Parts: sequence; structure tokens; C-alpha cells
Amino acid sequence: QSKGKKPLFVQLVLDNIWSLYEAVLKRDKEKIEKIVTSLGLRIGARESRHADPKVHLNAICSQWLPISDAVLSMVCNKIPSPLDITAERVEKLMCVGARTFDSLPPETQELKSAFMKCSSEGTAPVIVFVSKMFPVDAKALPQNKPR
Repeated sequence: QSKGKKPLFVQLVLDNIWSLYEAVLKRDKEKIEKIVTSLGLRIGARESRHADPKVHLNAICSQWLPISDAVLSMVCNKIPSPLDITAERVEKLMCVGARTFDSLPPETQELKSAFMKCSSEGTAPVIVFVSKMFPVDAKALPQNKPR
């Protein structure tokens, strides 16, 4: 940062994003066309002509920097494999509150081995794990809304 130099991240990443934002918000068609062409993107005419510049920006960014790919690759690289889970961790996940694993029904206890194998075979049981539940007012449920 000495002598007015920008950090490398700013030079390579942020400056490009800022210039894209600036071009779209100022509706600089020549600069936008240059950016889209250099990135090899295909932006539909509908998004280009939309009155809201955020729609145009979203169309460009969703092709240039797709968040779904970034999140999926980060999850695959950073989160440990489910096959590496310990038996004790499986038991903790299967038990709610102060219950112990031994107090669960035998059918549920048999799921422990399937949980640890993470098998995708057709005969393997389907296990759904709900990690967090939020209370919802009964009036907000679709079946209770007035028609």
C-alpha cells in the first residue's frame, strides 16, 4: 500500500467489479458491450433494455460470477466428508435433547450404520436430517390463509 499502490485483490478483482457496476448504473452501453464481449457472455435483449439497472447487472454477474458454483465448490473443498463422521457424532445427531442413543427404538438404532455409510443404493434407507426448526404462527400457514 506504500506509494499509492493498490493491493493485488483490489487490482484484479474489486476494480473489475466496480467498473462493471459503474458502467451499468451510468448506462454506458459501449463499456457494457466491451465488458460482455471480453467475458464471452450472452445477455438477453430483455435484460439489456430493462428499466432497472439491477436486472442488467444481475444478468451479467450471474453468468460471469455464478454464486452457485462458488458455494458448491467451497462446500466440497471445506466441509469434511460425511464418510469421516464418528459413531459418537452420529449418535449425538440422532438423539434429541437429553435422550440417549440406547433409549431410541431398535428400528432407529439400525439406521446408524446406514447413516455412517452414506449409501446411495436403491435399497438404502432415506434419512432426512432437520437441523433447525422455526416456530411459525398458525395463521401464516397456507391452509389457514383466507381465500
